[in-house]
Amino acid sequence: MNSWKLARRLVTMLVVLFGVSVLTYGLIFVTPGDPARTILTQQMGGQTPSQEAVEQFRAAKGLDDPFPVQYARWVGNAVRGDLGQSYYSDQAVTAMIATRLPNTIALGVASMFVAVAIAVPAGIASAVEPGSQTDYAAQFGALVGVSMPNFWLGYLLIIVCSLWLDLFPVAGAGGLEYLVLPALTLGSGMAAVIARLVRTAMLDVLDDAYIRTARSKGLRERIVVYKHALRNALVPVVTIIGLQLSYVLNGAVVVEVVFQRPGLGTLLVDAIFARDYPVVQGVTLLIGVIFVVTNFAVDLTYSRLDPRIDFGGEPT
Repeated sequence: MNSWKLARRLVTMLVVLFGVSVLTYGLIFVTPGDPARTILTQQMGGQTPSQEAVEQFRAAKGLDDPFPVQYARWVGNAVRGDLGQSYYSDQAVTAMIATRLPNTIALGVASMFVAVAIAVPAGIASAVEPGSQTDYAAQFGALVGVSMPNFWLGYLLIIVCSLWLDLFPVAGAGGLEYLVLPALTLGSGMAAVIARLVRTAMLDVLDDAYIRTARSKGLRERIVVYKHALRNALVPVVTIIGLQLSYVLNGAVVVEVVFQRPGLGTLLVDAIFARDYPVVQGVTLLIGVIFVVTNFAVDLTYSRLDPRIDFGGEPT
């Protein structure tokens, strides 16, 4: 691994994170209306707050300071792990995120497991027998998975698996039984995308000369496919799996709302409706950091899967 390229990639990460932090904190300034007045109105049950109360609230929360001052204070605190306090519950945003984050991580891991478990075998079977009934069935399933909205599939699974068959809980979080339907809902869309890419990558690799050589040596087809072809086909697949993290985080918002699962998604939606800006900013910043770090990890994985690719995805 080239240390210069590693350093350059780290600098790029820091620049991107700086941009994410500016946009995240800037949300409070581009949102229409006075946040202090809006929040006090909600806290007072719809009554109009006095100007004195509004000014006291703005002074207490530091909203009277110029944007650069507020942003510098927020970033300085964020670097130390302090994302501020909720306007409503007065809880630390970091503690609120820490409480919800495990549920979202569990959903993300489970949905990725479902996606890979479905997509890789389906993509391989489709590529090994192109034009067969298996191929057509896999492609049709991928088309349905890509086209089906998460919320529609989620409600369909609730009706069939929870209300009709009484197999799984409708909503909430707890044991594995609470995770099955949300993971299937979120993982199906990812499985469709990954399966199509696995099929394309495997078709390209299976036409290479070294695969024909391996077959001519009398190796069993299973060894040729899984030991020789699949490894080289995994490079673009790992790319899309890493990029699908954004789909997991975005989809988790919808899926968690549908299943009323207490994760970052429901926390973010509730904070947006309540205009609880510290919570919105904290969750958004965390999602941005996770996405950037994941892309960095994908770049590192490139060189492990294919030594011909140097760090950063550039061929050597």
